Amino acid sequence: MPAVETALLTCQNDQFSLPEGIHYLNCATRAPFSKAVEQAGHTALSQHANPFGLRPDDFFTGAIRVRKLFSTLINTNDPDRIAVVPSVSYGMAVVARNLALKPGIRAGQKIVLIGDEFPSDVYAWGRVSTELGLTITTVNMPDEFPKGPRWNERLLDAIDAGTALVVVPPVHWMYGIRFDLEAIGKRVREVGAWLVIDGTQAIGAIPFDLTRIQPDAVVCAGYKWMMGPYSLGLAYFGPAFDEGTPLEEGWMNRLDSNQFHQLMDYQPIYRAKAYRYNVGEHTHFLQMPMLEVALSQLIDWQPSRIQDYTENLMAHAWPSLQELGCRLEPETGSIGRSHHLVGLWLPDYADPMAIQLALQKENVSVSARARVLRIAPHLYNTPDDVDALVRVLRKTVVE
Repeated sequence: MPAVETALLTCQNDQFSLPEGIHYLNCATRAPFSKAVEQAGHTALSQHANPFGLRPDDFFTGAIRVRKLFSTLINTNDPDRIAVVPSVSYGMAVVARNLALKPGIRAGQKIVLIGDEFPSDVYAWGRVSTELGLTITTVNMPDEFPKGPRWNERLLDAIDAGTALVVVPPVHWMYGIRFDLEAIGKRVREVGAWLVIDGTQAIGAIPFDLTRIQPDAVVCAGYKWMMGPYSLGLAYFGPAFDEGTPLEEGWMNRLDSNQFHQLMDYQPIYRAKAYRYNVGEHTHFLQMPMLEVALSQLIDWQPSRIQDYTENLMAHAWPSLQELGCRLEPETGSIGRSHHLVGLWLPDYADPMAIQLALQKENVSVSARARVLRIAPHLYNTPDDVDALVRVLRKTVVE
């Protein structure tokens, strides 16, 4: 979204139904529904208890509105390039299916990934790399702090004339370290590779400007920072995919498929651009209205203001936790830590899972991932939530 000057957001806790005394700092695992999203689901369920009067166009209009909202969120004026997908793995499978069609693809080239990546961004490439004779290069996180600048440097160094595909997120799903997508996009274009982004742990909570990054594909699950329902996501597919092969031949993806009285006149032509990549039954009569409301709220709140809110919310906690021997990535702009998702490295003697369980017993929800606690606040969080986190960690992070 383009940056605009707006007032700082205040806490939106009253817009959610989280119980009093629950300290949910875990949006990176699953976002709670806002009251408005929850109501949209109830309304849709009531409406479809009686399908009388349902029109052919009703199978399409909800997804059309959602594609426009997602286009606004990622700053592109072409919603026809947005497809409805059920998961990140589905979107990555579309890329894998079409990698053989990439101009100049040849055996011996490489796919570049980052270390400790989410499995859906790794498993997708095993079969296709074997079929096409490609290799996979994994750029691992540095051992030393600060990690972000060096990790970004290593990634850029790994992208060369032998690169076919680069897969990278805006923010690492475990550590909260940012990747400079504009610099990466520039390097990828210089070598003629494809850039594919998993935006699941960033889009909706941090500004994302597709026009500046110029990726070939962006895939995003809807149930985390887009604040929507599970098993419903969105993906952008650029011009490289305009004549590609979809994973399935859904009837809704063909031209004039809203003309139900002519569906037996089989249509060989797909609707424009990314429409061929929509999952079957992409209408999602119950879930699509929920995602529509969630995206509308995010556009109103603005990801830049969500970053500012979470930065200010957590600012007083970090020095206290560092005094306990914990470490975190410094703020270093587009190559440092994000504010909505922060990996807190525990001392070597601490057991992350045991600490997560101790926090949960005190109604504080975060996630243990490898050697870090993943702390993921949002607009519904209050200073009391942060104080509860610090209080419990002071009791549990001890030798």
